[in-house]
Amino acid sequence: MLEPSGRWHEHSRSDLEAFFTDRLQQQQNASTNTIASYRDTFRLLLAFAHSEMHKAPSALELVDLDAPFIVAFLAHLETQRGNSISTRNARLAAVHSFFKYVALREPAHGAVAQRVLAIPSKRTAKKVVAFLTRLEFEALIAAPDQSTSLGRRDHVLLMLAIQTGLRVSELISLCQQDVRLDRAGAHVRCSGKRRKERVTPLTPQAVKALRAYLRDQKPAPSAPLFRSQRGGPMSRDAVERVIEKYRARAATMCPTLAKKRVSPHVLRHTNAMMLLNSGVDRSVIALWLGHESIETTEIYLQADMATKERAIAKTAPIGVRQARYRPPDELLRFLATL
Repeated sequence: MLEPSGRWHEHSRSDLEAFFTDRLQQQQNASTNTIASYRDTFRLLLAFAHSEMHKAPSALELVDLDAPFIVAFLAHLETQRGNSISTRNARLAAVHSFFKYVALREPAHGAVAQRVLAIPSKRTAKKVVAFLTRLEFEALIAAPDQSTSLGRRDHVLLMLAIQTGLRVSELISLCQQDVRLDRAGAHVRCSGKRRKERVTPLTPQAVKALRAYLRDQKPAPSAPLFRSQRGGPMSRDAVERVIEKYRARAATMCPTLAKKRVSPHVLRHTNAMMLLNSGVDRSVIALWLGHESIETTEIYLQADMATKERAIAKTAPIGVRQARYRPPDELLRFLATL
C-alpha cells in the first residue's frame, strides 16, 4: 500500500510490483509478450526518472510520476531515443494501464491518475505497407548457404516467415512438436495474440526444407524449432539480424533489395500480398494471419497495385486496350527514373 505521502513503502510490495503480479499475471492472465513490453516501458520510465530527478526507483513517490513528467518521458522517447509515434503510443498504453490500476487500488491518488490517463495518443500517418516482390523474396530465401546447418536453419526460418505470415513472436516460440510434416495435411500450429491458436498449411517446398533441417536436430518435441547458437530459442533481435544479413547478401543478385528495409513484419506483409494477388478472399487472409477483424486486411488492398489496375481496366472505353505507360525512348526512360 502507499503511505499518505504517496511513497512506495519499503516493507511492502509496491503498486508497480502488484500491477505486474496481481493485475497482469493473475487477474488478466496477460501474455508473456505483453508483460515483456510493459516491463521494458517501466525500465525506461524509471531510468528517465533517475536521470531527471536523481532519485532511485525505490525513492520515487507516486506524485513524481505526474502528467507533466509522463509527457516529458514520451517526448524523450521520440527525440532522444528516436522511437516512432507507434512505439511512443505503445509505451503510453502501458503507463495508462498502470494508472488505471492505481486509480482503483489507491483512490486517494485518483486525481494524479486521471491527469495521466487524460494524456492522448498521437495520431500516426497511415503508410502504404512495405512488402517484397516475388523476385526479391526468392533472392532472400536463396541467400543462405544450405550446405551448413546454420544456413539450413536460416533458409527454413526465412521461408516459413514468408510462406506462413507468422509474427516474429510466433516464429520464435515454435517447438518441434508444432510442426507436422505428414504427406496429407502438413501444417504448423502456433499460439498468436490473445492466445488464439491457429493452424497454417505448408507448401511441399516448405515441407522438403523442414525435413532437411529437422534431420540436423536431435528429436525433442518441446525443443525450440529455431535454436540460437547457445541452444535456446532465438530472440527477436537475432531474427532481425538474420534477415538483414541475407538482405544484404541477396541485394547483390537482386539490386532492388539494396534500398529496402526488410523486417520480420515486412515478410508477414509479403505473405498477405501473395495471398491477395492469388485471389484469396480477405476474410480468409484475416484468418490466416490471425487478425482480429477483416477490416485489418484493408491495408493490403491499399498497397496492391495489381488490384487497382484491374479496377481501372473495368472503366476503359469499349474497344480501347489499357496498359501501363511505357517510355518510347531510352532517354525518356532514363528521365522517368529520376
